[in-house]
Amino acid sequence: MSGSTKVMGVLTVGSLVVVTAYTAALGSNGWLWFGWVVLGLLTIGVVASRST
Repeated sequence: MSGSTKVMGVLTVGSLVVVTAYTAALGSNGWLWFGWVVLGLLTIGVVASRST
């Protein structure tokens, strides 16, 4: 994996931690989870395209 792919993976995992902490502290926010799912799908797409 290239450096930018690793950074995107770290951001995805980091954002999951932040969204989970927000949900635990203040309650669920559908837009945050939607944004995280979109970011996760983008990360998976980048990783898949780089591995071919």
